[in-house]
Amino acid sequence: MATSKKYDVVVFGASGFTGQFVVEELGRVTSEEERGLTWAVAGRNQDKLNQVLEKASATIGVDLKDAVDVLLADIENEESLNDMAAQAQVVLNCVGPYRFFGEPVVKACLKNKAHHIDISGEPQFLETMQFKYDEEAKKKGVYIVQSCGFDSVPADLGVLYTVKNFPGRINTIESYLTLNAGPEGAVGHYATWQSAIHGLANAEELRNLRKEMGTKKPLPKSGPKLENRGPAHWSEMLQKWCVPFPGADASVVRRTQRFLYNNGENCPVQYGAFASIPDRIDLFKWQAASKVVTSLADTEFGLGLLEEYPRLFSLGYFSHEGPTQKQIEGASFNMQFIGTGYSNTVLEDGDYDGPPNMTIATQVEGPEAGYVTTPIVMVQAAITLLKEMKKFPAKGGVMTPGTAYKDTSLVERLSDRGVIFSITAPAASN
Repeated sequence: MATSKKYDVVVFGASGFTGQFVVEELGRVTSEEERGLTWAVAGRNQDKLNQVLEKASATIGVDLKDAVDVLLADIENEESLNDMAAQAQVVLNCVGPYRFFGEPVVKACLKNKAHHIDISGEPQFLETMQFKYDEEAKKKGVYIVQSCGFDSVPADLGVLYTVKNFPGRINTIESYLTLNAGPEGAVGHYATWQSAIHGLANAEELRNLRKEMGTKKPLPKSGPKLENRGPAHWSEMLQKWCVPFPGADASVVRRTQRFLYNNGENCPVQYGAFASIPDRIDLFKWQAASKVVTSLADTEFGLGLLEEYPRLFSLGYFSHEGPTQKQIEGASFNMQFIGTGYSNTVLEDGDYDGPPNMTIATQVEGPEAGYVTTPIVMVQAAITLLKEMKKFPAKGGVMTPGTAYKDTSLVERLSDRGVIFSITAPAASN
C-alpha cells in the first residue's frame, strides 16, 4: 500500500475549525522529527485551503506552502473523494458532524485502500461504521480507526494503561474528568454541540442498532457489579460534585473491552465515566440545562432552537464562533482513573468472590482538550499507524483506539507531546 501512494497523510476538512489546528500540529511535527513525511491538505475551497497553510505557517514559524500540496475534495462529489483517498496512505478526517458527513469518506477510503482516522465522539456513527464496514475493512487490509482525539484516546488508552500497571486483575475503573479554564473562560465550537444534540435526538436509533449488533449483551464480570452512582455524586477524591460524562468515552471503552474479551486477551473491565462540576450551584445549572436540552432535542422545532442558540442552551459552553486563542492557551484537562480489583495472591488462591482487595490511581493530563490535545492525538495516531502497523491486531478493520494502539508506542509518543499518562498512586491493598 505504501509504495503506490503519493502522500503519507492527507488532512481532509483542513479549512474547518478543528482542521486548522490539525494542520498546524502536523506542520510542527513534520518540521521537527518527521521531516520525511509527505502530506497534503484537502477540502472544497482552494482559496480557503491556501489561507489555512498561510495561517499555519505564520503560527508555527515554518513555511508550509511549498512543502504541502492542496487537493480539492467535496463530500458531495464521490469522484473527488476517491481521487483524494487514492493518493493517501492515511486520511485524517476532520469533517463533522460525522453522522452527516462521515460515511462517504469511509467508503472512499475502503474503495481506494487508504487508512482512515477520525476524531468522532458520536457513538451512533462510530458503531454504525463498525457494523457496516468492519468485514470489508478486514478483507481489504484497511484500518478505520475511530475517536482518535480527546474523544476518546485519554479514556480508552487510560483504562488500558491502568490495567497494565495493576499487579492482578482489575474489576472496575472509574474515570473523572476535570476541564480547567483560564482567566478568559472556556467555550467549545458549534460543531461539537451539533454532534451532541443530534446524538440526543437519535438515541432510540442507537439503542436499536446495539440490539441488532448484539452488543447489548453484558460481558462477564470478575467481581462485584460497578456501582450505579446516579445522576450526580460527591467525589471525596476530587472534593467536587460529579455527573456521568455525556461523551463517547463509555461507549468506546466498552467496545474495546468487548474486543479484547472476544479475542481472549483479558477479563473485561467494568467502566464508568464522570465529569466534575465546580460547585453545587453549577451542578444545579447543569442538571436544569440537561433536562431542557434533552426535552428540546425530541422535536424538530426544539432541535432547531438548540442549533440556532448554542450559547444560550449550553450556558455559554458552546458557540458558533468557538474559543479564542487566549481561551485555548489558558485551558487544560485532567482525567483521573480509580481502578479496583484483586491481587495476584487472591487470584492464585481462587478467592475472588469477595470484595476487591487492591486499588490503583492513574491519570492523563494535557493542554486544552478540543483544539490542542485533539490535534496532538490525531497526528500521533497517524504517525504510529504508519510506523507500527505490524503491531496492530489482525490486518484491518473498524477499530477503537484501544483496539488499534494497545501494543504500540502511542502512549509514549503522546507523553512526549504533552499529553501525559502517569501513575498517581501505585496499586496497594485496601
